Amino acid sequence: MAGVWSIILLSIFIVSDRSNAMRGYFWHISDLHWDPSYDLGSTSASKCASSGDRPTPNAGIFGDYSCDSPWTLINSTLNAMRDIMPNPDFIIWTGDDTPHVPNEQLGVEPVLRIIGNLTHIIKTTFPKTKVYSAMGNHDYHPKSQMPPEKNNIYEQTANMWHDWLHSTSKETFKIGGYYTEKLLNQTGLRVVVLNTNLYYDQNKLTENIKDPADQFSWADKVLQDAAKNNEKVYIIGHVPPGFFEKKRDKAWFRKEFNKRYIDLIQKHSAVIQGQFFGHHHTDSFRMFYSSKGSPISTIFVTPGVTPWITTLPGVINGGNNPGIRMFEYDTKTLLVKDMFTYYMNLTYSNKVHERWEKEYRLTEAFRVPDASPASMHSVMERIASDKCYLQKYYEFNSVNYDLTECNADCRIDHVCAVREVDFEAYEKCVVKEGGSSTAPVLFTLLLSLILSLLCLN
Repeated sequence: MAGVWSIILLSIFIVSDRSNAMRGYFWHISDLHWDPSYDLGSTSASKCASSGDRPTPNAGIFGDYSCDSPWTLINSTLNAMRDIMPNPDFIIWTGDDTPHVPNEQLGVEPVLRIIGNLTHIIKTTFPKTKVYSAMGNHDYHPKSQMPPEKNNIYEQTANMWHDWLHSTSKETFKIGGYYTEKLLNQTGLRVVVLNTNLYYDQNKLTENIKDPADQFSWADKVLQDAAKNNEKVYIIGHVPPGFFEKKRDKAWFRKEFNKRYIDLIQKHSAVIQGQFFGHHHTDSFRMFYSSKGSPISTIFVTPGVTPWITTLPGVINGGNNPGIRMFEYDTKTLLVKDMFTYYMNLTYSNKVHERWEKEYRLTEAFRVPDASPASMHSVMERIASDKCYLQKYYEFNSVNYDLTECNADCRIDHVCAVREVDFEAYEKCVVKEGGSSTAPVLFTLLLSLILSLLCLN
C-alpha cells in the first residue's frame, strides 16, 4: 500500500513540476511619457510643461494628475518591476515616451534623447532581459506623423535598440518601424511588433495610402509562414484598433485600416495567442470573433505609467494612477494564463511614502480559469450583465483613480468598445444597448442603489 501512495505522490510531483516548467512571466509597460520639465521648485502655477494651463497645487515628488511622468516616477516604476519580478522572461514596451506638449516645444533631438534615456534605464535595470519594443505616436517629431518609409528617427531608434533587435529586425524597422523575431529565439514561438501609428487617423502622411510601408502585406506573409512552421504568435503594437471606451464613437484607426486589421486577425487567429497594446492609458481589452461568433483573439490594453489627465474633449475623469502589468503564460503554447496589475496610488505616495501594490489578478477578480479568448469573452459577458463586475472593471479601468459609479451611458461605452472592434458593429451595439432598457426611471434608480449595496458585500 505504501508503494502505491509513493507512486501517486511521485506522479503528482511530476505533473506539478512539468506545469511549473511551462509557466513563464513577462512584463508589459506602456505610455511612460517622461516630462523632463517637471520641477517642484518652480514658482509658476504649473510644475510641468505637460499640464498646459492647468494649475498643479498638489504636485508631489512622484508626479501630478495634470502632468506627465517625472523622472522619480520612471525610476520608481522600473525599481518596482525589479522588486516584484526581477528575472522576467522578457519585457514588452509599447511606446509613447515623450510628454504631451506642443510640437514646437520638442524637436527631433529632444525626442531621440527621451527615447534614449528611457531605453538606458530599462537596460540598466534589466541588463539581461530581452525587450520587445514598439514605437508610439509620441515617439516621432512631429508627433503622430510617422512616415511609411526610411527616416532618421527610425534609424536612430533602431541603433539605440541594437541589443534588442536581430539584424533582420533592424532592416524592416528602419523601413517602417516594425519587425518580427522568434520569441526568445525559440522554435515554434514568434513575436510580431507592428507600427500601428501608420494607421492612426491623425497621421496625415498615410491618409491616401492603401498599405503604408507594406506592413499589412508583410504581416500577412509572416503569419502565413508562422502557420506553416507550426508557430504561435504574440502581436505587439501601440495604437489599438477599435474604439476608446471613455469617449463614445472615438476610434483611432482610419476605417479602411481598421477593417483590414480585423481581417488579418480573423484570417490568422489559429496562430495568434495574444495581442498587447497601449495608447489608452487605461486598463481594458478588446475581443475578436469568428464569422460564426466564436471568440478567437483578445487585445490586452495595458494602463499607462503616466498619470496625465487627458485633454481629449468630452472625456470625464480621464486620469489614472500609474500602472504596470505582469503576465503569466505557457512557455510552450503562449496561452496567456493570467495577468497581474500593479499600481502606485499617486496621492498616497506623494503624501505618505512611495508604495506599489497589486491592484488585482485577473483570474481571481473575474473568476475565470485563464486569459484565453473564451475566458475573456466570459469576462466581457459578466461586465455586460452584472453591475458589480461592471463597477469592478470600471475602477480597474482608471487604475483606481475614478471611483464614481459607471452609469447606463458609461456601461454602453465600455461594453460596446470591448465587444465590437468593427465600426459598423460598434454603432449597432450602441443603438442596441442604449435602447434595451424600458424600466421607469424611479425603478432603475432604486435597482441601482440595491445593486450598489450588494456589491459592497
